[in-house]
Amino acid sequence: MSEKEKAVDVEKLLKNKLKAVSIGQLENAISKAVSDIVGEDYKCTIGEVKYTLFSGADFHVKVELSYNPNE
Repeated sequence: MSEKEKAVDVEKLLKNKLKAVSIGQLENAISKAVSDIVGEDYKCTIGEVKYTLFSGADFHVKVELSYNPNE
């Protein structure tokens, strides 16, 4: 079998590793990425998580500027 003809690992596709990732971890990572890009402190909230077949997930992401009155 050539490189182009590699068999699809169905077992790997069906084992959705995203289910093991906490929503809090995703929110923190997205918040950090946006804050680093924009240069201001942003927060992220994730809602309506639906895990899909073939190792995916659909979810609503809300990113907004964090308001800190002490700054």
